[in-house]
This record gives sequence, C-alpha cells and structure tokens, in this order.
Amino acid sequence: MSELDQLLESRGTSAQLGAYVTAACFSSQDQAAFALGDGTLRLGNEFEQVMAHDGAVLSLAAHPLGGFCSGGDDGRLMHITDCAVEISKFGAKWVEQLAVFSGKSPLLAVGVGKTVHLFAAAGEKLREMAHPSTVTGIVFDAKGKRLAASHYNGASLWFTGSRAAPRMLEWKGSHTGIAMHPEGTALVTTMQENSLHGWTLPEGKHMRMSGYPAKSESLGFTKSGRWLATAGAESVVLWPFFGGGPMGKAPTELGMGDGIVRRIACHPAHEVVAAGFDTGLTLLINVANEQIIPLCGPGRGAITALAWSATGSQLALGTETGFASLIDFTGQ
Repeated sequence: MSELDQLLESRGTSAQLGAYVTAACFSSQDQAAFALGDGTLRLGNEFEQVMAHDGAVLSLAAHPLGGFCSGGDDGRLMHITDCAVEISKFGAKWVEQLAVFSGKSPLLAVGVGKTVHLFAAAGEKLREMAHPSTVTGIVFDAKGKRLAASHYNGASLWFTGSRAAPRMLEWKGSHTGIAMHPEGTALVTTMQENSLHGWTLPEGKHMRMSGYPAKSESLGFTKSGRWLATAGAESVVLWPFFGGGPMGKAPTELGMGDGIVRRIACHPAHEVVAAGFDTGLTLLINVANEQIIPLCGPGRGAITALAWSATGSQLALGTETGFASLIDFTGQ
C-alpha cells in the first residue's frame, strides 16, 4: 500500500466499475451515485447497477424528491431510484447540462443544445429559455430565484419565476462552465483559453483571472464564499472574494501535486477543498490552516468525478479508468 493511499484503504469502499466515471453525487438521503460512460449508474456502498441510458451518462444531480436525475447522449432526462423513469425526451440532442434547486419550490434545469428547459420537481415543464449558442453550464442561485447559463461570448442571467428576457453578461470567447457566489454577488465562468472571467452582481463589473497552464474544467466557491477554488494548475488556485478581491489580489495556491488538478469539490460546511489530479492523486486541503492530507495516490487514472455528501461526511471519487471510491470521514 502506498503511503498516499492510507485513508483510501482505511476509510474507503472502492470498486473497479469497468467504464469511465463521468460524474458523481449524493442524494438527499446521502446515498452515493456514480454515472458511467456505459449508460449505468452505480448506487450506494455496494455500487448497485441501474441501467439509466442507452449510451453514456453525461450529467447527474440529486433529484429534489429523492434519488437522482441524469441526462444522457440518448437525449433523455431520467429520474433514478431503484429503477429509471423518463422525465423528458429531447430527440437526438445530448442532455449535457443539469442543475437542481432543492428548496421550498424545487426545480430542475436541463441544458440541451441552445435551450435550457425548466421543470418543476414533479416533472411539469415550466418554460424554455433560448440562448444565442450552445449552453455549456447552468447554475441556480442559493434561493432558486435566478438561473445563470454560460455560452459563447458570455453568460445569461434569468429570473426563474418571470417571463422577462435575461440579463446578458458579455465577454468575447468560449465560456465552458459556470459558478455563482453563495450570496449571489458574483458570477464566474471557465474559458477555453486557460482563464476565468467573472462579473460582479448586480453591477456587472468585469473580473479577469488568468495564468493557468491548462484549461480549468472545475470550479466552486467555498462554503463562506471567501474563496473561489479552481482546477487547471499544478495546485488548487484559490481566488480571494473578500477585501476587495479578486481583482488586484494574487491567488493562493495550495496542494502542489504531480500533475494538473482536474476536479475540485468544496466541502459543504467547512473551508475545505478536495482536489483530484490527472494522475489520480487526490488531496484534502484545509484552506484556513493550509493543511494538506493525501486521500488517494496516483496510478488509477485521471480523476473525472469528485463530490461531497450534503453533510460532508463522505467523499465520492471516480476516474477515467472506472475506479470509484467512497471515503467516510465520520469520526474524523
């Protein structure tokens, strides 16, 4: 056993699933799900197989009413419990983007081509939101009142309960993913050219964050909103969203590994970030005291999925070679 695998071996439940792990998440009941390139979901500590799609599973989220929802390259949006039930079908178009709001009036949002389809949790379609180009990322704000979508040349900000046209946040180039500040005061996108772009809300002031050696494929705000954690470098790049930052302030870089960070996942309760590298190395980073704890050593393929349970007691990780693990932090 590698020294770096100590926590994986002592606290992890692992399996070789035989297909590329495209996503991972936890249900509201803290059940884990791994989405695979072979069209299946694997559920819980037993990695129980449920057939979800005829083709790869492209998107995955916890369903507000229990279980999971998933989108596939078969053009279907599914609700997964111990079986798969179709919510909607979008022809031959891939269902690549999926976001959920689990509050008082729960919502599902699905990005298909240039359109975001908004559903009530029970499956009723509420509206369609058209965009100028393919939607590459979608996110709800913390109250479910606004939905933001990234696309070519910027992002669109919609009110979910209104038929009004969206607010366009423009910046030339290919925007590939999106995150919103927990307090709704900023919107940040990843870009094709190894950088991030952001806008303050409601002012719309531009924020430019660059200097990455690789494209940033994963980003998220820490629980407090003080830091934006990002992938795309040899360590986790943390931009300060306090004291007037991030503009004019240098980022903090923590968790230097042996490759490029591919995925990050911010803990739901603490200023802690999990980081998965293209080598398979996975680190746990305490931002407050800069403590770094290895979770999983390299050698199992690039980390392609990383997710915390709602309580932060478990971390799910998956790789391009089909390795998956659930690490339990209860009692830590």
